[in-house]
Amino acid sequence: MTEVELIVAEAYQGDVGKGIVRIDPEIMEKLDLRPGDVVEIAGKSKAYATVWRGYLEDKGKGIIRMDGILRQNAKAGIGDKVKVKKAEVKNATKIVLAPMQHVRFSSGFEEYVKSRLVGQVVSKGSKVVIGVLGTAFPFIVVSTSPKGVVRITELTKVELKEEPVSEIKETKIPDITYEDIGGLKEEVKKIREMVELPMRYPELFDKLGIEPPKGVLLVGPPGTGKTLLAKAVANEAGANFYSINGPEIMSKYVGETEENLRRIFKEAEENAPSIIFIDEIDAIAPKRDEATGEVERRMVAQLLTLMDGLESRGQVVVIAATNRPDALDPALRRPGRFDREITIGVPDKKGRLEILQIHTRNMPLAKDVDLEYLAEITHGFVGADLAALCKEAAMKTLRRILPDLDLEKEEIPKEILDKIEVTMEDFKEALKEVEPSALREVLVEVPDVKWDDIGGLEDVKQELREAVEWPLKHKEVFERMGIRPPKGILLFGPPGTGKTLLAKAVANESDANFISVKGPEIFSKWVGESEKAIREIFRKARQTAPTVIFFDEIDSIAPRRGMDIGSSGVTEKVVNQLLTELDGLEEPKDVVVIAATNRPDILDPALLRPGRLDRVLLVPLPDKEARYEIFKVHTKKMPLAEDVDLKKLAEKTEGYTGADIEAICREAAMIALRENINAEKVEMRHFEEAMKKIKPSVRKEDMEIYKRLAEEYGRGTTVEISDKKEYSEYHR
Repeated sequence: MTEVELIVAEAYQGDVGKGIVRIDPEIMEKLDLRPGDVVEIAGKSKAYATVWRGYLEDKGKGIIRMDGILRQNAKAGIGDKVKVKKAEVKNATKIVLAPMQHVRFSSGFEEYVKSRLVGQVVSKGSKVVIGVLGTAFPFIVVSTSPKGVVRITELTKVELKEEPVSEIKETKIPDITYEDIGGLKEEVKKIREMVELPMRYPELFDKLGIEPPKGVLLVGPPGTGKTLLAKAVANEAGANFYSINGPEIMSKYVGETEENLRRIFKEAEENAPSIIFIDEIDAIAPKRDEATGEVERRMVAQLLTLMDGLESRGQVVVIAATNRPDALDPALRRPGRFDREITIGVPDKKGRLEILQIHTRNMPLAKDVDLEYLAEITHGFVGADLAALCKEAAMKTLRRILPDLDLEKEEIPKEILDKIEVTMEDFKEALKEVEPSALREVLVEVPDVKWDDIGGLEDVKQELREAVEWPLKHKEVFERMGIRPPKGILLFGPPGTGKTLLAKAVANESDANFISVKGPEIFSKWVGESEKAIREIFRKARQTAPTVIFFDEIDSIAPRRGMDIGSSGVTEKVVNQLLTELDGLEEPKDVVVIAATNRPDILDPALLRPGRLDRVLLVPLPDKEARYEIFKVHTKKMPLAEDVDLKKLAEKTEGYTGADIEAICREAAMIALRENINAEKVEMRHFEEAMKKIKPSVRKEDMEIYKRLAEEYGRGTTVEISDKKEYSEYHR
């Protein structure tokens, strides 16, 4: 019988857990295979799977795509060669499964297990995974009838043993595969060549005459998958996994802490190949000159000598994880100890979709669940948040069926198990409760204001679209023209004209996160804290890009330097920090700054040069047409009488801002209610009465000053207002 040698590659997300492999159609022809046939995959052991056609991108590569379960059954890793040939298969009359861990199940559970396994091909010793509401339970096939390779059908009798499998020898190898990690393709590639290659093919490094790496440092925010990545590498490399959690090895006796460290390293070397994983390494190896206790200093020294003294190079690798790399002792971060630092960031939309697919793999999803939409709206969510989201959605489903359950009975009937479905509504409800952890300190929201919610201001909207929406949504256009998109925009104008509203709408329309910074809340009584707050905001924004940072009342944090004589000079330091963040050495990719003020004359001129706040836009008083649009927005949900003429109202409200018009609408409704609490309509006379109470908040001469300012900004000159006295009187 013809057999070919193929290279193992990882499976696509949609194929995981289905017991299928994908092979290039040309090789399938060579082996006389049709989709649905069964193949034998011989690595160090044998596995059996149903074959499907490979995708076009795999043509001519000579690879076989199989998931982690099949790789474990065949005892083959990614990149290994396996022999593949057609296999004969019989239909199973009966199979016996035993769990790999203690599980309590009801009598009808066998039918549920069978429904999940129909169509899969197994033999004695095969591992299969059953998903129940997002949790995966591994089982081992203990026996099959008839013996040999069998396919599970609707007629197969499935028997479940209560006792877990005893033959499995206790190893320290984790049970996580590369398919369980989403959105980290590049990072997986890097860590594989650093760790897996030297463990599986040490002769490669001998031939090249180089020493394999000793350590890898994984850096990134909490919940991005650092520990998961280390476990997956240990599994795929077939290495024992030793985990060191800082506080566990600490001891009150002198010298015992170091002894604990030495013991773990010794055990790992004896049982090589091994991976030693140190989680939160900043807790056990802080900077020695900053460490207060003697124990921490000795521990850092011990760790350094242990890493330098690793004899079985390549067979023992230290992987450490931290979200505070700057707190680590610098002696650890040199080549020869931690040879490579891999940054694991917050996943993008594509990464989030992969993670959601992984966590919903074992879930009974309803047809209306749109994972792509969920991936799009979960800005700033890390892997752990998405896992929590899926769990919470499943809990919502459970709460829905709880009334149907008889909690007195120990078993859950099969009909109810079959009926359970996680719907899109469950996910939407779960979204209200799960927050993105990468953004907890600075509240990030995606506002729900659309362009249609803002009346008028068409020119300003267009400018904002060009400056914010285009660079975030159509990067390639700017690359094609060879230009850099603007970094920041300053909106200025009288109070109440809609500056904040515009910033919210632009963040929503460009599908970006929105960090709102209210000027004065930046300041702290502690030296250096105010500047740190600015640094922190920009760091978070870069981490969770695309992000719009909105500075409201920016004049309070970035006034002209040299004006606050006699104070501590903290505002000057904040201005300096802001300037360096805007155009420092670190490029804020996909981060746009929008600032708003009604006092542009006191802003520091350095902020307003091109390259910082590139665009300076006047948000003017609304004209007649715009006022009509604003009235329409604010009376959209108001029951208006037939005599209400919004165009007439727009004519009468010359000089009113958007905020004034909103106040008129609110006051008109209140007057109608005052007359009669059961009033059903708001009439024209109510609006006219409201206008007598609410006067325009901006005078004509004030607006002239703003126009003059806009002209001066337009010429690119530093603004010196000729009529300072009049301006300051207005703002008193």
